[in-house]
Amino acid sequence: MVNTDDFIKRLEIILDYYGLNASSFADKIGVQRSSLSHLLSGRNKPSLDFILKILDVFPDVDLYWILNGKGTFPKSELNSEPNIVSPTPIFTIPIATTKIETPPDLFSEKISNSKNRTEENFLNTNANTSITSNPKNGNEIDRIVIFYKNGTFSTYSPE
Repeated sequence: MVNTDDFIKRLEIILDYYGLNASSFADKIGVQRSSLSHLLSGRNKPSLDFILKILDVFPDVDLYWILNGKGTFPKSELNSEPNIVSPTPIFTIPIATTKIETPPDLFSEKISNSKNRTEENFLNTNANTSITSNPKNGNEIDRIVIFYKNGTFSTYSPE
């Protein structure tokens, strides 16, 4: 929680540092003069919008310093940009072009030669197996579709 009395003292330090009176400070940050007057008198507490306007117009003001007195005013060079990093070099490496193959349509009825062989192997292996309906609940099998990992499928319909 921001201690209002301490905040007012820090606000007065900012006014003295920049050589501004309350009305010119209010005009500079874009708030009504009466708002700043109420703040300085202790009648109102600072809003987040008010603090952000101060930080926007006066970059030397440190957020933590104005809120709770921790840090420095004006910002020291070390505090203002702690994460200065040298730019990363950009290397241009040609990228090999590759042909992107579109996967086969899994729902088309076209069957390739490899699928025909797979179907024949399946039918030959399971020649004694028959596809029957379940008469107990009255449902009939319309078709059976088997999907393979290579993106192909086989469709079986009862005879």
